[in-house]
Amino acid sequence: MERLDKFLCDSGAGTRSQVKLLVKSGRVTVDGVPERDSSRKIDPAAQTVALDGAVLGGRRRVVVMLNKPAGYVTATEDAVEKTVMELLPPEYRHLDLKPVGRLDKATEGLLLFTNDGDLLHNLISPKKEVPKVYYARHEGQAGPEDVAAFETGLTLRDGTVCLPALLEPLGPGESRITVREGKYHQVRRMMAARGMTVQYLERRKEGSLSLGDLPRGRVRALTEAEIAAL
Repeated sequence: MERLDKFLCDSGAGTRSQVKLLVKSGRVTVDGVPERDSSRKIDPAAQTVALDGAVLGGRRRVVVMLNKPAGYVTATEDAVEKTVMELLPPEYRHLDLKPVGRLDKATEGLLLFTNDGDLLHNLISPKKEVPKVYYARHEGQAGPEDVAAFETGLTLRDGTVCLPALLEPLGPGESRITVREGKYHQVRRMMAARGMTVQYLERRKEGSLSLGDLPRGRVRALTEAEIAAL
């Protein structure tokens, strides 16, 4: 059993205050009968809830992509810093979304959010080795020895061992890096281990997804096909 207003929120009908207004207006029915008490307990498995005649299914899986700008920390809350949750449009803020992995405050680019715990685990689990592609501007220029070191698997200055990764020099001070894990500040630390301090970093791809033309600071929902590909 669960409260009707929670069921409506999980179904994507709106925020808690919005669904209360929907219920009061008589637009919500339970087993075909208008219900005006949003605190009523219902059994989603045995009862049918509809909004304006459309049957609702309860908690729905949502996955959204953010093109993260610099200046925001990847956290659900922070007493001092601005968080990426503040960048989610109002229609997503009541869906219990969690960031998938982390991008540090200075790093920009692709960041996923989901309310699907299994999917979140699959994407961040080191065992899954989901590829993540970054563009970096940095000091110096990557050479063949650096490429070979990445391919072998770097050991960082603190002893952290990284899986083999792909370093693709793009020109003086520019590289594309593909990693299959998500250790703390990993790309920046890997580049620093080879004497190349990163000045700008952007994640452009994760798994089968890429930023495409999504503007910085904007969000879009993934299609069912994109979610299935993940």
